[in-house]
Amino acid sequence: MQDPIVVTGLGAVSPLGSGVDASWTRLLAGKSGIAPNTRFDTEGWKCRIAGLVPSREDDPEGFDPTASMSPQDLRKTDLFIHYAVAAAGEALAQAGWAPEDGEARKRTATIIGTGVGGVPAITAAAETIRLSGVRRLSPFVVPSFLPNLATGQIGIRHGFHGPSGAPVTACAASAQAIGDALRLIRSGEADIALCGGTEACVDPVAIGGFTAARALSFGFNDTPERASRPFDAGHDGFVLSEGAAMLVIERLSHAERRGARPLAILSGYGTTTDAHHVTAGWPDGREAARAMDLALEMAGLAPDRIDYVNAHATSTPVGDAAELAALQSVFGPGAGGVPVGSTKSATGHMLGAAGAIEAVFAVRAIETQTLPPALNIETPMPEAEGFDLLSDTARKTRVDHVLSNAFGFGGVNAALVFSRPG
Repeated sequence: MQDPIVVTGLGAVSPLGSGVDASWTRLLAGKSGIAPNTRFDTEGWKCRIAGLVPSREDDPEGFDPTASMSPQDLRKTDLFIHYAVAAAGEALAQAGWAPEDGEARKRTATIIGTGVGGVPAITAAAETIRLSGVRRLSPFVVPSFLPNLATGQIGIRHGFHGPSGAPVTACAASAQAIGDALRLIRSGEADIALCGGTEACVDPVAIGGFTAARALSFGFNDTPERASRPFDAGHDGFVLSEGAAMLVIERLSHAERRGARPLAILSGYGTTTDAHHVTAGWPDGREAARAMDLALEMAGLAPDRIDYVNAHATSTPVGDAAELAALQSVFGPGAGGVPVGSTKSATGHMLGAAGAIEAVFAVRAIETQTLPPALNIETPMPEAEGFDLLSDTARKTRVDHVLSNAFGFGGVNAALVFSRPG
């Protein structure tokens, strides 16, 4: 009998709040994490909004970095590491995984993806050189921004000596991190893994670069909560957001031996490459569809067994249309009636952390038998005709299997399937 790989812990820091419960509760309530960008002065900028993680000073459900790291360590690391450490701590605590045994630590993998790593630290270092000279740089500059240092810092804190990795595959990074962790356990290289993603690049360089690429939403600066609108005819680009999300995964037999409760089964994973264009996928979504097919094949499921698709859908006209085409290819006309939504409508696009936060929401949908709302779909785009698009109200229904997509620049496609345990 197959020994499935199960999820036993979840952690999150998102624009909706700090912690899985805060993020999920606000998501179900139809709240938006998109707000004016107060990270830097945006006067005169085309895009003046972002999905910022709220501070504990402004929000009782906000983020308190000192709850997870000392002030000294906070000064030595960039924000994407702060978010990662907090989300990891929450996931490990729920899973009850804090091994003292050396062999158990050697069998614990840590795989945490990011799209860009510590861009704010790089930007600040360049400014320090310009204003004060190179000798004013801190010796901790490089370790503060390296993409794999979220993984490294967490490994150091928890004493995990197993395989580690940091996929840097744009917006598919954390979905691939989860898939990589699944493969490590299936191959026998690890017994348990902490996996997910983190991002914190709401920064002039990132906002300016995506603005130059005409990828961001510019039309809702005065009503930011309406800006992220996947599959809506009025969408005009994505909203850059930040945060982190982590999962603890392990074989069911391993979880049972130590008394951990399975939250969901990680039943399928598929990944492909478009080999088509730097920033755009195939218009017909052919390789995105193949990633979904591979995930379903691993899960041993026919498409009609899926009860919910949390789409990658970032709110860009080209990307949303291609994903709808891919869904039609996999599920049939109108995606076979499968409910489709995108939680990016509430969180914005967390880039390298997007796949992981959406995986967390997939697991919570299974746990609560509830599909989260999809905000701002006022007039569905023509390509969405016939689809069962979720509305701005949560839907109670049977949820046994969820498909979650994540696609990234460079043509990277990843799909994950989560299933109800037992």
